[in-house]
This record gives sequence, C-alpha cells and structure tokens, in this order.
Amino acid sequence: MSDTTSNAAKIRLIVVSGLSGSGKSVALRTLEDLDYYCVDNLPSALMPAFVRAVSEDARDLHPRLAVGVDVRNRADDLNRLPGILAGLAEVGIAYELVFLDTRDEVLIKRYSETRRRHPLSGDRLGLADAIALERKLMRQVAAIADRVIDTSELNVHQLRRLVIAELGMKAGSLTLLFESFAYKHGVPPDADFVFDARCLPNPHWNPLLRPLSGRDAPVREWLEAQPDVVLFREHLQGFLDTWLSRFRDEGRSYVTICIGCTGGRHRSVHLVERLAEHFRESFTQVLSYHRELE
Repeated sequence: MSDTTSNAAKIRLIVVSGLSGSGKSVALRTLEDLDYYCVDNLPSALMPAFVRAVSEDARDLHPRLAVGVDVRNRADDLNRLPGILAGLAEVGIAYELVFLDTRDEVLIKRYSETRRRHPLSGDRLGLADAIALERKLMRQVAAIADRVIDTSELNVHQLRRLVIAELGMKAGSLTLLFESFAYKHGVPPDADFVFDARCLPNPHWNPLLRPLSGRDAPVREWLEAQPDVVLFREHLQGFLDTWLSRFRDEGRSYVTICIGCTGGRHRSVHLVERLAEHFRESFTQVLSYHRELE
C-alpha cells in the first residue's frame, strides 16, 4: 500500500450540500470550528484532486475534511458527483454526504428577511421560480445523500448544535461548548450548566472599555486585575474540572456551559474564553460561542 493510499484511509470527508438558504454556511463554519479543513463551493470534479493533495504528506495530513457543494457547481459536475464519490470510496476515503433541505415558504421568508439574492434569480426569474429550479437541479444530489436534514424549524444556534452533536464529534469523545449570553435576551434553551456573572465588576461603566468586548486585550487585562473575577473563574474551573470528567466517564458526548452577564459583551465573553482555553488542555473538542457578538 502506498503512503498516499495509507493516508487516504485515515481521512473522514463530509460533503455538505443542500438548497441555498438552508444553512450550509452555518454547517461548514461549525465543522471548521471542530477542526475540519473546510472548502466551500469546490467544483465536484476537483474533489479527488483536493483529497489527494491533503493526503500526500503525512506530516501535514488533515484527517477531517468538509466540502460544500451546491447549485453554483456546473450542472455537469453535479451529475458526476455520484461517480466521484464512488471513486473516493474505492481508495478508502470514508465520506458522508449531508443534504440540508428547507420548505419553500421558509426559504422565501429567509431571503426576504436577509434581502440576499438567490444564486439562480435574475431579471427573468423570481425567487419562487429560482427555488423550484434549484430543487430540480439538486434532486440527484439529495437522492444519494446519506443524511437529509430539514432545517425549516431550526434557527442558527439549533443547527450549529445539531452539527456538533451529530456530525462533528469524534467517537467516544466529549465535546464542550462554552457560550456567553446576555440575560436581557434570555438564557440559551439548550444549556446544561448556567452561571451568572452579573455580580462581578462591569467594564461597561468604563468609557474606554465599553465599546470593546471580552475578547479585546484591554478588557481582559482590566478583568484579570479584579480579584473577584479571578476568584469566580477559579471556582468555576475547579467545579467543572471535577464534574466534567464524570460526564465523560459516563459516556456523555456533548455538554453546554453557559455564562451570562447583563449585556453579554464583557464579563461573560472573557470568562468563556478563559475557560475554553483552560479545558482545551484536557479535552480534545472545546468550542466557544458568543451569542450576542455573532
């Protein structure tokens, strides 16, 4: 077996396809956060060359790849996709084709709200007709999908969590998601742990720090100079160090830890970043997400 073939056998490839407006970009960004090497709108015909390029050098091997394929591909490339994937399987590439679908009325509403242009719409083709044409062009791709996900009832946060839980995780691992939020906009509905940081000193009242966020160095330095902030963080680390390992030992695959403050910009963001940094030393998949900054 050649080195290239041996390396190819170590690769997992997720092909993300679906209708425009169904959430493909969200899915790819989430997989990128999970350490996938992601390429969007790659022509299907170039997929074998892409996989071959990243598997040739074992020292720089990216074992987890994700490729976005949609209607922007040429029709001929879309029609060749089944054969291309079959060819990858023959050389030992473990792939999964995921198709994101959404009801027409939901797609129309999303495009109306964002005022984005559908890739197939033009002077002579309205939005509804463009969606109908895209369904026709993508029918063959949907038919061979290993998994079809209807995103009609999912918001961005729910789709992100679904991708993490069902597509992004390594078998047997515990994925941690640290999320900051503002209490004035409500507690994230999928939280496993919720911690309230509103008791801590607030950079909002410093005019120089107010326009910044907890990811900016001046805010980090200001907060780390506050004894209560350091004590709060150390207590959280100690609690989570003790109990997250118990969740992992019990076979839990996904835990969301949410930290809130008044505006979701300073204290909670800083704590999420520091906790995520700490737990990356002991967990292989640790994500951070800032709801009010997205």
